[in-house]
Amino acid sequence: MSGAALGLEIVFVFFLALFLLHRYGDFKKQHRLVIIGTLLAWYLCFLIVFILPLDVSTTIYNRCKHAAANSSPTENSNITGFHATATPVPRILLPFMQSYARSGGFSITGKIKTALIENAIYYGTYLLIFGAFLIYVAVNPHLHLEWNQLQTIGIAAANTWGLFLLVLLLGYGLVEIPRSYWNGAKRGYLLMKTYFKAAKLMTEKADAEETLEDVMEEVRKVNESIKYNHPLRKCIDTILKKCPTEYQEKMGRNMDDYEDFDEKHNTYPSEKSLVKLHKQVIYSVQRHRRTQVQWQILLEQAFYLEDVAKNETSATRQFVHTFQSPEPENKFLQYFYNPTVEWYWECLLRPWFYRILAVVLSIFSVIVVWSECTFFSTTPVLSLFAVFIQLAEKTYNYIYIEIACFLSIFFLSICVYSTVFRIRVFNYYYLASHHQTDAYSLLFSGMLFCRLTPPLCLNFLGLTHMDSSISHQNTQPTAYTSIMGSMKVLSFIADGFYIYYPMLVVILCIATYFSLGTRCLNLLGFQQFMGDNDMTSDLVDEGKELIRREKRKRQRQEEGENRRREWKERYGHNREDSTRNRNVHVDPKESNLSDISTNRSASKYTRANNRTERDRIELLQDVEPLDFNAETFTDDPLESEPGRYQPGGRYLSMSHSRIFDDV
Repeated sequence: MSGAALGLEIVFVFFLALFLLHRYGDFKKQHRLVIIGTLLAWYLCFLIVFILPLDVSTTIYNRCKHAAANSSPTENSNITGFHATATPVPRILLPFMQSYARSGGFSITGKIKTALIENAIYYGTYLLIFGAFLIYVAVNPHLHLEWNQLQTIGIAAANTWGLFLLVLLLGYGLVEIPRSYWNGAKRGYLLMKTYFKAAKLMTEKADAEETLEDVMEEVRKVNESIKYNHPLRKCIDTILKKCPTEYQEKMGRNMDDYEDFDEKHNTYPSEKSLVKLHKQVIYSVQRHRRTQVQWQILLEQAFYLEDVAKNETSATRQFVHTFQSPEPENKFLQYFYNPTVEWYWECLLRPWFYRILAVVLSIFSVIVVWSECTFFSTTPVLSLFAVFIQLAEKTYNYIYIEIACFLSIFFLSICVYSTVFRIRVFNYYYLASHHQTDAYSLLFSGMLFCRLTPPLCLNFLGLTHMDSSISHQNTQPTAYTSIMGSMKVLSFIADGFYIYYPMLVVILCIATYFSLGTRCLNLLGFQQFMGDNDMTSDLVDEGKELIRREKRKRQRQEEGENRRREWKERYGHNREDSTRNRNVHVDPKESNLSDISTNRSASKYTRANNRTERDRIELLQDVEPLDFNAETFTDDPLESEPGRYQPGGRYLSMSHSRIFDDV
């Protein structure tokens, strides 16, 4: 039974990790090693979380079975063998692959050299921590150095940092996830937040365009200085391949210049500076492309939320879209999710569904916080997770044990992992959906998952009293505990840090509830969405104006396309008819001299009329529709103001020099 369940979980988790990686990564453009490394890290971490409930239920079953038979318990070899090889490989390889992917070297050897230098500091820090624990064990006379104890020391050194980060992310997720669903049920909240995001994204988009222009200017100068016969010309060609197509056409190689670079006393950039420039090109191009895609996605989201706000007062109860989706709709989905069903879901059912879901998640959050503060108490048992598991153990209900463990660890992992997908450390780490995440952020997320998963599982086993260091019982350990080891070797960690540090989740939950972190970021100059802030109101108004302009621009484009289509449908048939009339021939065998003279005069008259009609049709078809974006036409007085609008849809309020002039 455990083998079949394990096989199903392995297949399901693999496709889950593959789906998430396809959503955030780009299989076509990113390096295969980056895709494989990230997929391996995500897959193994998710699989450990999904296998842990099976591990707990199997352990409890073996305890009851061998307690009745008075025999020694045995371990589950399938789960134990998997845990033994789960996370060590990604932990060792991902930092090196991360430095390799971020390097701007032009050869494999250069990238490997850069990765080794950068990781020397990283691995040296871990060796320092491990050495400190090793000295502590060696000095303590009550402890004897054995291989299992050394393994436990290494695991403790790695999990200490993971537990510290785990509590921070867990405290944020326990409050923010239920609150996000509750706020999502409020009318207008999501639309106001989208306006706020639009204003910030436009600023970031303008900054990305300015950065790309500066980097491309540096590339142009280097491209003009280094000729075809220079040894570093291959490096320049590699850099040009990473530039956008329009810049590649402007900076084409000048093959007519045959001057020898050795005979000139010009200053040429070094290979080290070209490596730095290559790195800047990769970063600026990726950031520019990401902001462009995110802007289009945000526009679609804003248009849809505005449609929801308009359709809430619809008497027909038919959901009407302002713009049709550019992608072809699935006929099967369109048949069931028709405009009537869409109206009931978006305008009536979804707000209530979000409220109910927020209440359920809030109850789970309260249970987690209570259990984190009381899981060290064994008599009486105060942890609610341990109470549920022990009640099911007494009734030998192993299916209930597995379901309860799955829901518990699943909620904990959602709170932790969703925060990893949400957080953004400037432009250093950012997981962007729709295939816009760079290789460095993907590998960094894999490293975070490898750091967070082991302490998350140990914390869950402590909440359920399945860890012997918490329950203080000499019972069969789980397969995960037998591999990860017990913290009894280091008493000040097992009896101190691992028990009392998780209690800080209460303080973090209170800080998240009152948005203390958001307020601190606002004070530091990083604008965050807050309803009671003047800067937030100004950015919401600015975003609303930007969305209104983009909406009007798209409406004009659709009107122009519809007008061209109407002209083509109306006068295209007349041109075809005139062409067919011109190709009509008279059979000479069926005519006489009188008919020939008559037909000649008639055909002459017909050709004259057809030529006049054809000229009129061609003149009408050559007329271009009015350009509604021209300077001579506007339907909004705001656009005629100086410094507000430029032709082609460019806004001077978002120019590179002064971004917040119109705020």
